[in-house]
Amino acid sequence: MNIYPTIADALTLGGSRLAVDGVLLIAEHGTYRKNRKGQKLYPRAQFFEQIVDVFRSSGRTVPVFIDKHLSYDWTKAKRMYDLSREMGFAFMAGSSLPMTYRIPAVDMPMGAAIGEAMGLGYGNMDCYDFHVLETIQCMVERRAGGETGVRWMESYRGERFWEAHDNHVWPHDLFEAALSRANYMKMPMAGHHTIIPDLDDLKRMVPDPFAYRYEHRDGLKCTVIMLEGLVVNFCFAARLADQADPLSTQIHLPVPGDGNTLANFFGMQAHWVEKMFMTGRPSYPVERTLLTTGLTAAGVDSLYQGQKRIDTPHLAIEYQPPEQSTFCNV
Repeated sequence: MNIYPTIADALTLGGSRLAVDGVLLIAEHGTYRKNRKGQKLYPRAQFFEQIVDVFRSSGRTVPVFIDKHLSYDWTKAKRMYDLSREMGFAFMAGSSLPMTYRIPAVDMPMGAAIGEAMGLGYGNMDCYDFHVLETIQCMVERRAGGETGVRWMESYRGERFWEAHDNHVWPHDLFEAALSRANYMKMPMAGHHTIIPDLDDLKRMVPDPFAYRYEHRDGLKCTVIMLEGLVVNFCFAARLADQADPLSTQIHLPVPGDGNTLANFFGMQAHWVEKMFMTGRPSYPVERTLLTTGLTAAGVDSLYQGQKRIDTPHLAIEYQPPEQSTFCNV
């Protein structure tokens, strides 16, 4: 394997014309500065522009996959999407979570009537929150009518988070259903015999919680709950019109530092990327990740602006989900 000094050299194999059948853009494992909002300035958009320059100069294109969200900046992300449409190449991006195992192995029924949905995870903003947004979106996009886009986003952090939780701003039945699927969770104080910690225990174990709550243009409300210090899992729950109990599952990823866990979730993602490279057609709509990219940026903006509600008319992104779900059900 050759390592080339520039993106253009890599795509042309040191020549002058495009000489590859597909492009993986993974711009995560470097040292990058942060902006005033706390976002790490990954150069995905800059790298994408260099890829497109090679396409233009060569007079042809190949499929492109970008790991995780398109950009920390909505304007850059939208330009990347528009360029892919303008030039007509297959384009996918996103998290590995929509492709990995689920415990239990359940899917959102196609055409379901969803009353409300929630994703629960851990980690920091503009990173792991994106994974939870992708977890929610790969489920709720299968609702009746497909995806309609998002109208607004609001964040909660610190004491405001606890006030919102105590006042049932988001549904406690979904919170408990999602949390019950976590199998790596710090237990409450000795003497407690329930799997769901009470408010005092939650406050003790989660020093800096945050949440995003947002409304789709068709009225569906969703909530992202980030509980660093309590769980090391990604979980989902939704209320369906035709079910008494919430649909819930864990989106399974290896626990960090657990050497006994088989870390093969990228293999599942690679399968769908390889399929795109072979067929020239996306395995799922890139609009999913365009939307979750915009939601991540809106959540960060809401936090930065004092947890205010952000209107998101630019996220009026409509699309239909693939008939075949991409999660690993074997």
